[in-house]
Amino acid sequence: MVILVTGGAGFIGSHTCVELLQNGYEVVVVDNHSNSSPGALDEVQKLAGLPLTAYQVDLRDRKALAEVFDAHPIDAVVHFAAKKAVGESIQIPLDYFDINIGGTTSLLRAMHEHGVYQLVFSSSCSIYGDSQKVPMAEEAPAGPTNPYALSKWTCEQLLAETCSRYPQFTVVSLRYFNPMGAHPSGRIGEDPRGVPHNVMPYLTQVAVGRLERLSVFGGDYPTPDGSAIRDYIHVMDVADGHRLAVEHLGEEPGMRVFNLGTGAGVSVLELVEAFSAACGKEIPYQVVDRRPGDVARLIADSSRVEREWGWRTTRNLAAMCDDAWRFQRLNPNGYDG
Repeated sequence: MVILVTGGAGFIGSHTCVELLQNGYEVVVVDNHSNSSPGALDEVQKLAGLPLTAYQVDLRDRKALAEVFDAHPIDAVVHFAAKKAVGESIQIPLDYFDINIGGTTSLLRAMHEHGVYQLVFSSSCSIYGDSQKVPMAEEAPAGPTNPYALSKWTCEQLLAETCSRYPQFTVVSLRYFNPMGAHPSGRIGEDPRGVPHNVMPYLTQVAVGRLERLSVFGGDYPTPDGSAIRDYIHVMDVADGHRLAVEHLGEEPGMRVFNLGTGAGVSVLELVEAFSAACGKEIPYQVVDRRPGDVARLIADSSRVEREWGWRTTRNLAAMCDDAWRFQRLNPNGYDG
């Protein structure tokens, strides 16, 4: 099968490309590199020992996207390309709507015009918002609390409606929780452009001296230590989930939704402690005001995907910290350093 991976040079996309290549798929990547480096794809090919084809394309450029579909016999799409930071989405919501929703509708149009009807969508646990029931199952009502979450929820609604209007479409939406870590080789990992918006790359950049200290947003949440609790999941487990989704795409018509998470909550302060142990130094931090749009707890109920596909996480918090630190230590200035 030929798989088009949008956002394939990004953090989760690059790890998924390795997983797909190593399992016999041909991979075509489109990425505009707004928050990624072409160097990630060089490392992907070295790790997999196999080539891929890459295009620098913005999904909203319908002409350029159509040319990619014209050039390859694409069988299915894995769709990562999107902006992904909660805090940033509060500041520039229209950008999030334009890029995340507009990019998805442009992709769907190109797929339909070229007879490609199988899609794995990179969704988000943020859709659940400040749910009263934890852990969160797929049936929990949506309650997005920020523009990023709203953009993902809107995309899911558009995908579901597309499946209902065009029965030939099959979509699997993966709502994964908080990916961290890196490939155990240290060759690929999380290397955002500019100041990181996510906690782990911020921690690793503090550890190598690129940033001064971590800001912990909120010390007064109704949690044991006052910091927010998240379900952190190793990026390799997330990549494995996407490979499985591709394998199971043709099983049922319509759209299916699955959570990917560990089912265990870790507070931000517990994460700082675990990462300090991994890198062998205390990470300086300061507790600041809560960030608008954040919620106290996000923890997955992943029993559906385990029951239907046999997927479960295989790597713990220590492995996430160790692998993230290995990537940063081997690449102190990222891919472009």
